[in-house]
Amino acid sequence: MVVEAGNQFASALSREDDWQKAVDEVCGTCRPQGTPPPDLAVVFFSGDHLPDAESIARELSERLECENVLGCNGESIVGGGEEVEQLPALSLWLAWLQGVDITPMQLAFQRTPDGGTILGWPDGLLEEGSSPAAILVVADPYSFPMELLLERLNSDQPGMPITGGMASGASSPGESRLVLGSDVITDGAVAFWLQGELQIRTVVSQGCRPIGEPYVVTSSEHNQIRQLRGEPAMVRLKEVFEKLPTCDQQLVERGLQVGRVVSEYQESFDQGDFLVRNVVGIDPETGSIGVADYIRPGTTVQFHVRDAQTADAELVQLLEGLEKDPQFTPGGGLLFTCNGRGTRLFDVPDHDAGLVWQHLGEIPLAGFFAQGEIGPVGKQNFLHGFTASMILFA
Repeated sequence: MVVEAGNQFASALSREDDWQKAVDEVCGTCRPQGTPPPDLAVVFFSGDHLPDAESIARELSERLECENVLGCNGESIVGGGEEVEQLPALSLWLAWLQGVDITPMQLAFQRTPDGGTILGWPDGLLEEGSSPAAILVVADPYSFPMELLLERLNSDQPGMPITGGMASGASSPGESRLVLGSDVITDGAVAFWLQGELQIRTVVSQGCRPIGEPYVVTSSEHNQIRQLRGEPAMVRLKEVFEKLPTCDQQLVERGLQVGRVVSEYQESFDQGDFLVRNVVGIDPETGSIGVADYIRPGTTVQFHVRDAQTADAELVQLLEGLEKDPQFTPGGGLLFTCNGRGTRLFDVPDHDAGLVWQHLGEIPLAGFFAQGEIGPVGKQNFLHGFTASMILFA
């Protein structure tokens, strides 16, 4: 590989269960002898490599001669067009970025009398008028309130894309391993703030489709939707349910979703205009529906269902849109897909990564199956479930 002017990328996947052999394999593929040090390195590794995370971080930093290393453990690992599910794997992705400043961040949540705050912001990130391009972030799901971070940055840096995922495969607090440079930490979050001459695209495929029609919430409390268009929420759900074909009724019974409109300033709403959340409870006495989100009166919502066919069709549609974009040629990307996707959802292996390669070419690609995926819908960033979230670099 010869690195010339412009942004360039490389990736490699190893299925070796020995960490040293895995690092040797991916480094040898991504950075042959004589190749200059990359500006950015991202690594994801399966649970088999958890005990050796510190050694992996140190070795990668030394071998690559790169201080900007970011990564974490994942239940399953993405490399190129492959998804290695619940087997030993290590995936490495390198970027040579011209004219881009990279600021590392180690973030921690601290409880305060007012609720809590996030520590570790770099100077300038929250200043008005700064011009960040994007943030890459991975975090421990047991110790870091990602939604608090996203809420703050959505307010202070509107429109800035934030992409990443929550580490997966750990069964209890303290088991996650987050890589930042040559160091490894077990809680909080690690991130890179990217600024400068960087052209990117983000993709968030939620894999759901709307059923029925949109309703305005006329009464709600916290996450409880009490009334939709003046009637109990359950009454509206019954109206929708009775008109559905049997196959869709079965999907509702298997797992109903509610999507709330991200931007109300539209004349009509379609798939992709909603932030989709799980229904977490139904109260038959009051007719209210509980949703994994805060729902305000006046919000427009619509019931949704999720299945493999819809998830496939939506991701294909989004990737086809990128294919047709004359102003953007993908050079490399990072994929954060839900640990509920893969062969747990689809009847073929390598579904999400395979579609990326099928539509965008065999670009350098790495990622992992996350316990929560981060990415923008509209111009706001959210923590998702069951999505495929991706950042692509020109």
